[in-house]
Amino acid sequence: MRRWGELVLRHRRIVMLIWVVVTVAGIAASGKASGRMTVDFSLPGQPGDRAANQIIEAYHNGGNTAPLVATVTLPEGQTISGHEDEVAKAFASIGSADPDIPLRVVDEANTGDKAFRTSDDHTAYAMVFYPFPKSFSEQVPTKVVQKAAESAAPEGSTVGVTGMDALAVGDDSGGPGVLTETLFGAAGALIVLLFVFASLLAFMPMVIALVSIMTTFLMLLPLTYLTDVSFIVQFLVALVGLGVAIDYSLLFVTRWREERDHGRDNHDAVVAAMETAGHAVLFSGITVAIGLLALVVLPVPFMRSIGLGGALIPLASVLVTLTLTPAILGGIGPRVDWPKIRHENKPSRAWTAWARLIVRRRWFALLAATAAIGVLFVSFLGIKIGLADSSSLAHTGAAYETLQTLEHGDVSSGVLTPMEVLTESDRAQSVADTLAKVDGVDRVSVPTGPGASVDGRSVILVFPDEETVNSQSVQVVRDVTSLADDTDGVLGVTGVGNAQVDFLHAVYGNFPLMLLIIAALTYILLVRAFRSLLLPLKAVILNLVSLSAVYGLMVLFWQHGYGSDAVFGIAKTGAVTFWIPLMVFAFLFGLSMDYEVFILSRMREEYDAGASTDDAVIQGIGRTGRLVTSAALILFLAFAALASGPGTDLKVMATGLGFGILLDATIVRSVLVPSLVSLFGSWNWKLPDSVARLLRVPPSHAHTEIASEPEPEPEPVGD
Repeated sequence: MRRWGELVLRHRRIVMLIWVVVTVAGIAASGKASGRMTVDFSLPGQPGDRAANQIIEAYHNGGNTAPLVATVTLPEGQTISGHEDEVAKAFASIGSADPDIPLRVVDEANTGDKAFRTSDDHTAYAMVFYPFPKSFSEQVPTKVVQKAAESAAPEGSTVGVTGMDALAVGDDSGGPGVLTETLFGAAGALIVLLFVFASLLAFMPMVIALVSIMTTFLMLLPLTYLTDVSFIVQFLVALVGLGVAIDYSLLFVTRWREERDHGRDNHDAVVAAMETAGHAVLFSGITVAIGLLALVVLPVPFMRSIGLGGALIPLASVLVTLTLTPAILGGIGPRVDWPKIRHENKPSRAWTAWARLIVRRRWFALLAATAAIGVLFVSFLGIKIGLADSSSLAHTGAAYETLQTLEHGDVSSGVLTPMEVLTESDRAQSVADTLAKVDGVDRVSVPTGPGASVDGRSVILVFPDEETVNSQSVQVVRDVTSLADDTDGVLGVTGVGNAQVDFLHAVYGNFPLMLLIIAALTYILLVRAFRSLLLPLKAVILNLVSLSAVYGLMVLFWQHGYGSDAVFGIAKTGAVTFWIPLMVFAFLFGLSMDYEVFILSRMREEYDAGASTDDAVIQGIGRTGRLVTSAALILFLAFAALASGPGTDLKVMATGLGFGILLDATIVRSVLVPSLVSLFGSWNWKLPDSVARLLRVPPSHAHTEIASEPEPEPEPVGD
């Protein structure tokens, strides 16, 4: 790292010029890269996905979308009975509403099923299947459906449109865009940095973050030509990239400042920061990237793309931090560090006192932190994997009011998540009769008439008693699918519930492999970084423990609603969206390891300088406590900005990441880590010669420890 630092300083003007060019190119590429990102949640090779593709091929809609539900409510005093033809005409008009959007309508008119009415015979409804959106900007055709039905509806009637996607969109406000969210996060980060540095240096991490984000977008653009990249990546690049780049730059600049305050000249201070903080940044970035790249082992395209695209975030941040930061500091660093109100020549008194307290009461600290995490772990055991239920998606708006009309008319919420069963047309009715006998099935409808059969195939609809949105309510989906597989004439079963079942099988079935890869690679990497066998093992285990606690917090906050309504105005979701725990794991495993690397690297440095284990803990926390807390707060603010984005799922993921960062920086890194390192004593620092040779690092042997005397309390000053 010393040679790298010297190289950057010798060519710092060229380095800065290169990054100016890269940033300009990144700004130009960001719009195009975002425009090429896709909305694709397919599960190739899974039974539900194969059935969905067959339905899409035949009908050009449905298959992998939850249908919209269009309603026609007649004026007071009128009933659907006697107005069937007029209502049928309104629903039929939807099918030809837009030649560019192939819509398929299933209602009473083409099924003969009078269950498509409310119990008071005042409202009729129809299922409207539409094509899956091809891009993030493409909207659910709610307005198209409503306008078409209104144009042909009986005079004085009210037309409404609801459905899972319509409810999720809500009032169409959509929330702030990526740029606005990034500005929110940047403003919060700047406030924290001004507190940390108390000088113009606060703006340097912001510059590093800007360059890192634009560099990531530039790296993403060619990736979008090689493979589909999920639209979620653009939010992660902007906001996770903001937090990670600022954290890395904060660590480097703080260490440079410390070296300057210890009397080094500017050149030597930059090189010393590169040897210490630069080393920690490099290993932290690789750890984060490993966690994300492990997503590529999952057989799900959008998760793989998030893994690939997300891994570029820490890699770009490390590259910019270890080149542009020393180049700027080597030139104008001392002049920018003005006014110099805060000095770094001594450890933080508050954090040193805290660390000394933890070391002195290490058993109590360990038991207290373990108890707190244990409570959250118990909550995690009750997690339900699935989708947010309809009651949490909206509390106001036209879609919500339409759903209320149906519920008040005794229509089951199962109409929001019907199963589509592709059958041979001549056996459709017999298949329907068979599947209707499954427990949990409300009814089965068989469409007939023009367009119902395509190439000898038909789609029948199986309506469950309730919406199939979590790991418990999808049991009916499993039962229907199991029976359908043994029923003649069935070609496939798909729907929202099937997508969850397939995802749980495909992804969580491979989760142990993903976990093993991440844990093994991280352990090996940290053994090299810390030159210890025990410290990396502790780090990996603590990360897993911390993640289980985060899931427990998500269960309490979202699944049970203890906070979601108060903070976001969203009722309890009843489940955690099936893809979010994997995302939270992939990001948090690496991001939280950052703080472990920052803290333990400094403890290792103090121990190697001759300190005892307890003194190394005290000095390490004293030097990194404020840094880690500030870095965590910056990342938390970035995730808070992400939580302001559209959609409940994005909010769930953002709050999970935010909870994880705060929990990790407080209970785990400020209590568990110092107490455990103190308890392990000299065992922390041992690396056998044979392992050291294998990993090509110097061996490590514990030295004789002489505990230092506690610092005396300062004498009071006064008369």
